[in-house]
Amino acid sequence: MALFDGFAGPALSAGVDEVGRGPLAGPVVAGAVILDNRIAIEGLKDSKRLSAGRREELAGEIRRRALAFAVGRAEVEEIDELNILRASHLAMQRAVAALDRQPEVIYVDGTMLPSFSIPAVAVVKGDTRVPEISAAAILAKVVRDREMVELARRFPGYGMEKHKGYATAEHLAALDRLGSCPLHRQSFAPVRRAGSRPEWLRSRVIVREPVLP
Repeated sequence: MALFDGFAGPALSAGVDEVGRGPLAGPVVAGAVILDNRIAIEGLKDSKRLSAGRREELAGEIRRRALAFAVGRAEVEEIDELNILRASHLAMQRAVAALDRQPEVIYVDGTMLPSFSIPAVAVVKGDTRVPEISAAAILAKVVRDREMVELARRFPGYGMEKHKGYATAEHLAALDRLGSCPLHRQSFAPVRRAGSRPEWLRSRVIVREPVLP
C-alpha cells in the first residue's frame, strides 16, 4: 500500500469499502482490492468525483492490474433482518473472504470495523487517502449500479436505473404512487410508510453472483 499522503504500509494490504448503505432499495455491495505497488493506476484519488464512464474504465484497469479483487454483498432481506450497519459489515467480510490472496492487513473506509481474522485498520476518508480503498469503492459502485439498472427492468416505474435506489424526490414520489416492491428495504421508514402493492408479494428477486466489471 502507498497512501496518497505519502505514508507507506505493508506491501500486501487490502482496501475495503461498501456502496449502497444509504439507498431505500437494493443490496449493499462491498469491494476488496489488493493492488500491485509496482503498477500505479491514475485517477483513483478522485473516485467520488468520477463520471460513470470513467468509473467503468477504472474498474477494468483495476481488474487487469490488481493482485487480487473481489466483491461481496448483503441482500435486502439481510439488511432488514440485521440492520444496515451489520449488513454492510457482512458484505465487507464476504468480499475479503472471496479474495484469492490473503492480505497482511485490511484498510477499511470509515470509523467502524467489521470483525476480520487478520489485522484491520479503519481509515477516516480512506477513499481519498488509500488507493486500495478507492479501488474497492469503484469496483463496488460499478457492480451495484449495473445491477440496479438491470433490476429496474423487472420493477419498472421507480426510476431505479437513474437514482440506484437512493431517496431522490423522484423515488419518493414513485413510492407514494406505487407502493414498495421486493427491492425495497422494509426496515427503512419511507418504505414502511409507503406499504406494498399486492402483486409484488408474488414476486421474488433472484439472487445472483455479482457480475464483476
